[in-house]
Amino acid sequence: MIRVTVWNEFRHEKEMPEVAAIYPNGIHGAIADFLSKNEDMTVRTATLDEPEHGLTDEVLNNTDVLLWWGHMAHQEVSDEVVAKVCQRVNDGMGFIALHSAHASKPFSRLLGTRTDMLRWREDGDMQRLWVTSPGHPIAQGIGDYFEVPHDETYGEQFFIPQPDNLVFISWHPGGEVFRSGCCFVRGGRIFYFQPGHETFPVYYQKEIQTVITNAVRWAAPLYMPAYSTGWQKSVEPIHTYEDK
Repeated sequence: MIRVTVWNEFRHEKEMPEVAAIYPNGIHGAIADFLSKNEDMTVRTATLDEPEHGLTDEVLNNTDVLLWWGHMAHQEVSDEVVAKVCQRVNDGMGFIALHSAHASKPFSRLLGTRTDMLRWREDGDMQRLWVTSPGHPIAQGIGDYFEVPHDETYGEQFFIPQPDNLVFISWHPGGEVFRSGCCFVRGGRIFYFQPGHETFPVYYQKEIQTVITNAVRWAAPLYMPAYSTGWQKSVEPIHTYEDK
């Protein structure tokens, strides 16, 4: 069973009626709703204004994959919580950054670059996401491409390290292209997925739900026996200088 936590600022839905109309239970609620339909997942949610942002030690220690959506309040996330999230990822927890979570503290710290830097435009244009790694598990069930009817435009240059695997690249009518589905490993597996501006019903789209569901399964840690580290007795006899 994959233990999933969906984290969301939950600010736009409270402050913008047009967003609340699309996501009455919050973006986190919409994502948790479709993920909960999978028999191999248990799903909980957490939001910014909860104590410890809802990410207590108990929650993090019982999370296999953490999904993160943030936009307007990145700087309100405490550095202490960020450090705990990053440590859990380094220890093997999966992390999925959605849309403007490219600028979130955990994602930026894990990748080690100015991940907030990219081109953007709130125009509501369509975007076409091309599959660049058709054999990747995250692309399972997706054809050559799919389209999101309305979303925010993102464009290169995107200040991220070279992805370990590029699953999707997006094209926008304004001429921009964007690395919109990127995989990294930092102990645990990390996936960045670009679609999902708060003013459009992106997370209700079938293809988006398929990709996120696939990403959760891909990012779930593979539990391996613990390896011995530190000082170890040699496997073969060692003859020191004093023995000669």
